[in-house]
Amino acid sequence: MLIPIRHENMSARRWPIITLGLIAINVVVFLLTFQTIDQQVQSAPDTGEVKSRILMLAAVHPELKVPPDVEEMIADCKARTPKLWDRYQNQSVDLMDAWYSRMTLMHDADALQEEMDSLIKEYSELNANAPQTLLAKYAFVPAHPTPQSYITANFLHGGWLHLIGNMWFLWLAGFVLEDAWGRVLYPIFYLLAGAVALQFHAWTNPGSLVPTLGASGAVAALMGAFLVRFPKMQIKMLVWWRIIRFDTFEAQAYWLLPLWLLMEIFYGTLFGSISGVAHWAHVGGFIFGALAALAISATGLEHKASKSIEAKIDKDVLKNDPAIDQAGDLLEKGQFDEATAILKNYLATKPDSLDACVLLQQVYWRKSDLPAYRETGARLCAMHLKAREPELALQDYEDFLNTGGDKMPAATWIDLCRALENQQNFDRALSEYQKLMAAYPSEKQSLLAQIGAAKACLKLSRPQDALKYYELAKTSPIPHLDWEQTIEAGIRTAKAALAPGQPSLPPKLGAHA
Repeated sequence: MLIPIRHENMSARRWPIITLGLIAINVVVFLLTFQTIDQQVQSAPDTGEVKSRILMLAAVHPELKVPPDVEEMIADCKARTPKLWDRYQNQSVDLMDAWYSRMTLMHDADALQEEMDSLIKEYSELNANAPQTLLAKYAFVPAHPTPQSYITANFLHGGWLHLIGNMWFLWLAGFVLEDAWGRVLYPIFYLLAGAVALQFHAWTNPGSLVPTLGASGAVAALMGAFLVRFPKMQIKMLVWWRIIRFDTFEAQAYWLLPLWLLMEIFYGTLFGSISGVAHWAHVGGFIFGALAALAISATGLEHKASKSIEAKIDKDVLKNDPAIDQAGDLLEKGQFDEATAILKNYLATKPDSLDACVLLQQVYWRKSDLPAYRETGARLCAMHLKAREPELALQDYEDFLNTGGDKMPAATWIDLCRALENQQNFDRALSEYQKLMAAYPSEKQSLLAQIGAAKACLKLSRPQDALKYYELAKTSPIPHLDWEQTIEAGIRTAKAALAPGQPSLPPKLGAHA
């Protein structure tokens, strides 16, 4: 059994309240409905014998007239259990009771129609006397779906394992997509995805009377969107071999998630709907999620949502502090020196204050003091990295470069490179590592940049370059005893990745070339 444990990006800019809310709703609905659903299923009238006789009679005498709902039931039997239908039709039922024998030998059309009408009446009465169950009201039945069931079915679950599995996948894929898309676009996508997955299930199971429930179709859509949005994200998997044997491995989303999709297609094709799992709902949800993510990216909706999130964060950060308000007022009045003094004093006591640093940078811009502006921008970049806001840190860095900046402080620069790696932007990370090496050849961060560049090259399938960087780190005059094992392990990995006879490609070393 394969179970995802975590992925590389387990942080977000804000609390994922929509994802947590969806999980909470699912849990609460399960606690309120599970026992009732179980009791209703157990106490439901046994219509199996009457239903079987209707199907047998319809198979042996297809000319008999039946109402539309019974036609749906017959069509469902043909589609879902063709072998059973063939047995009925070919009169090869193993246990042929007196009734069945009599029906196969009877040729009086009126008597046969009367028998069918009697069975249908009995079947209808049994169903009519049964109480209206929660499944009948809120689960999704492909043969006759109700408008509300396209939503409500996604919040019902058949057991604890069903619930826990769906909620765990919802958490892993959901909170990072909520962080990327915001609290408006993300829930709209989720609810629409659940409805589309159920409809896809109905298209592949026409006439089915079996209730479908669970969030797995919507969660599969999240997985499809995750693949498009974070294709190179490393996912850590737990392998459950035996009852007490566990192993783990890491794999990138771009091959792990398509493999899952192919398995769902395989099981859906092989078993259809007899497995009790709505495999085609998973397939439909996954495909919809991938296509929707592509559309959201192409239309610029994600960029707009991200800008809105950042603006909201800035607004929340910059409110209700008297010193900040006073400095802001002074800035508006053009009293830059007074505002600078207040903000510097404030940062001396609260060095991690993003709002004060942002405002101080604005003061320097208004004063046309570009060196101070760049210095504050570098500080702001470090603060955003510490707050796990890599997108904002990258914006700070671009601003630093655009205003004439050259050498970012080494400690901040190395953290920025690692943030780029976490975003799967290995080309840009490698480029920044090279610049850092050239800018600080004798600093410890240069050694770390060599190791980071080697890892980025491995990610980019450039083992020859990776090996050269690891060898540079090994021979570096910078003390690296604590990194020796990492470097040696990296050299072994790079050599193992090299194919025999592969041509050597010179690494891009900047000033070290």
